[in-house]
Amino acid sequence: MMLRVVLAVLLPVAAHPSPLPIDCSDIYTAGSGMDGVYTIYPAGHTSPVQVYCDMSKDSLDNSAEKWTIIQRRQDGTVNFYRKWDHYKSGFGSAAGEYWLGLETMHLMTQAKNYELRVDMEDFEGQNVFAQYSSFAVGPESEGYTLNLGSFTKGAAGDSLKIHNGQKFTTTDKDQDTHGQNCARLAYGAFWFAACFGVNPNGIYAWGPSPRLAGVLWNSFRGLEYSLKTMIMKIRPVAA
Repeated sequence: MMLRVVLAVLLPVAAHPSPLPIDCSDIYTAGSGMDGVYTIYPAGHTSPVQVYCDMSKDSLDNSAEKWTIIQRRQDGTVNFYRKWDHYKSGFGSAAGEYWLGLETMHLMTQAKNYELRVDMEDFEGQNVFAQYSSFAVGPESEGYTLNLGSFTKGAAGDSLKIHNGQKFTTTDKDQDTHGQNCARLAYGAFWFAACFGVNPNGIYAWGPSPRLAGVLWNSFRGLEYSLKTMIMKIRPVAA
């Protein structure tokens, strides 16, 4: 009996495991401050998801911005003209073009309050952005409805507001308010109304393009100019 007691005392106390990260802010807090691809776990340890983390510094106070990229278009290497199941689960590569997945977005935005920033660039080298005070995605049972806060800043202008409160539409699941399927008209899925002010998931083209078909932001370059890059990213804000 005495030997057992001594051995028990000498055994090291197991450290409590760190909580699994659910976004890039958690990655940064855990000690990784470099831009790059990381693994997050919004649905728990059995469902890892790769994302790209933008840890760039804020120009005003030099603090890390800790953005989680949820969508990126940059070179046309990934086909975004896809069906519901693809947009639900996500597709592409976190190192390049990708869509994070509606279910992952829903789980993340249920766990924390987020703001949204959309960065974009045209083929003439002009860079602009649009930022919104909040961003959340509802459950699949409610059509993955977009809940968007107010436009706060950005030279791109506010073309996203008409999408607020809309359900997500794909070619095989029409949930928009138009008489036809907006995903088919725009060659890309999104939270369409009737139909849109932005089309981030349209066909990747090079500058001037057929109306409604490209990667578009109406208040920046209109609906007949497909942008070079568009990146949607979120980060936590105070409750």
